[in-house]
Amino acid sequence: MSSYSLFCIGNPLLDIQATNGEELLKKYELKANDAILAEDKHTPIYEEIVKNYKVTYVAGGASQNAARGAAYVLPPNSVVYTGCVGDDDLAEQLKAANKREGLQDIYYVKKGEKTGACAVVITGHHRSLVTTLRAAEKFDKAHLSSPEIAAVLDSAKAYYMEGYFLTHGTESALELSQKASKEAKVFVLNLSAPFIPQFFGAQLQQIMPFIDIVIANEAEAEAWANANEHPAPTDLPAVAKAIALQPKSNPSRPRVVVLTHGAEATVLVSAATPDEPKIFNVHALKYEDIVDTNGAGDAFAGGFLGAFVADKSLDECVEAGHKMGAMCVQQVGAQFKWPKVNIL
Repeated sequence: MSSYSLFCIGNPLLDIQATNGEELLKKYELKANDAILAEDKHTPIYEEIVKNYKVTYVAGGASQNAARGAAYVLPPNSVVYTGCVGDDDLAEQLKAANKREGLQDIYYVKKGEKTGACAVVITGHHRSLVTTLRAAEKFDKAHLSSPEIAAVLDSAKAYYMEGYFLTHGTESALELSQKASKEAKVFVLNLSAPFIPQFFGAQLQQIMPFIDIVIANEAEAEAWANANEHPAPTDLPAVAKAIALQPKSNPSRPRVVVLTHGAEATVLVSAATPDEPKIFNVHALKYEDIVDTNGAGDAFAGGFLGAFVADKSLDECVEAGHKMGAMCVQQVGAQFKWPKVNIL
């Protein structure tokens, strides 16, 4: 087990994906480029999408997507992922996808529960995500102390968590982030969706002192800025600086903030040099080459993380993220090219 260098945790979901979903957006009052947790009014969407659309099933869940991306760029047996699934067919589909892509999963299996799912409504180059967590929100912190997971936590250089996990798993998040801080490992958080900084700001504040790297897109950064009364919520370098300079328990490792912006430039700010933002241009793809943007941000995170635990420079980590993001948007769902393309 000692070879694992990256540990990822999050909500394991099976994506149920459909294109040309304009009617679904209208009917369920969804935004074209958003991510939400399903309310009662959204419950019928999971059956409707399967009945009325040609669907593609893709292994999903933000952190699991990123973990598969990191596994893609790293040698075999480098990445472990955990989260809570049910004992059902959806979980078996997730395991098969992970195995195919060289990702080791050590799920917490909740008997009698259904594995989480996400309706992915594609309209043009936008994707709207509607998630029902089901088993995913039943994760038990005790699983982190199981011998298998404990061994991985000791060997890993970095821990990665999606912001979505904060909707139910703050205790586990605190335990992991504090362990990372204490043992000089790197804890990476992806904000994941605008509603996390908007509605789970208190949970975010609890773990912020222990976060070494924050990854977010422009909408999530703007939501964080608005929630924290930042005067210039759309100025990405300024917002990145504000996040980087939040109080930190282990100041020997300056916090790094990476903000992506689709086909626009990516911004990186380190707390060591907060007034010197680095701007990385994205090599834009032709419009017709873009198949599906679902999972592109997770693919970026996967490339970044893979490069990071492979001891690449931060500049190289961003470039690896860009390559993985570009590869992902040319596939259906959070998937990558086979045979493998060397990214690092």
